[in-house]
Amino acid sequence: MILYLHGFRSSPQSHKATQLHEHLAARGLAHLYRCPQLPPSPREAIAVAQREMAAAGSPVTLVGSSLGGYYATWLAEAHGCRAVLVNPAVVPHLEAAPLLGMQTNLYTGERFEFTRAHVAELAAIEVTRITRPERYWLMVETGDEVLDYRLAVAKFAGARQTVIEGGEHGFAHWPEVLDELVRFGVAA
Repeated sequence: MILYLHGFRSSPQSHKATQLHEHLAARGLAHLYRCPQLPPSPREAIAVAQREMAAAGSPVTLVGSSLGGYYATWLAEAHGCRAVLVNPAVVPHLEAAPLLGMQTNLYTGERFEFTRAHVAELAAIEVTRITRPERYWLMVETGDEVLDYRLAVAKFAGARQTVIEGGEHGFAHWPEVLDELVRFGVAA
């Protein structure tokens, strides 16, 4: 199963989530895809992902975008599964101050408050060092206007890495990596 974890202020309707689902469906693999709506609370988001993993009935490959990549890292370490990290957040609890307060989901329009308690929850699940780089695939674009791709490249040293010049936080080259991503994810 491929469990897609979306980013902050995102949803299962995001472009990457939708394109991955459609890509799998076109290959008769839609049944291997899950993408739950993650709540604003990191603790609750991890719990939602863990419930999906427990219900999978097959090996899980995590695909995490932005904040979802931060969650995927913690889950991969906790559960020993593979993870594809797309322009992942590496230390969001250190960069979260500007995000405190009311936020709006970019796809649903739902309003929610991001609090200091949420920042503490992010700090509580920080993975300072990955234990098995071979189970990770890092995908970053150097033009990411939100996160510094170099932090992810350093943190995931030894892992498979696709570093693409240019691009942006939404990962402009997403359609080009889907075939290989599916091979990596379904082979788990």
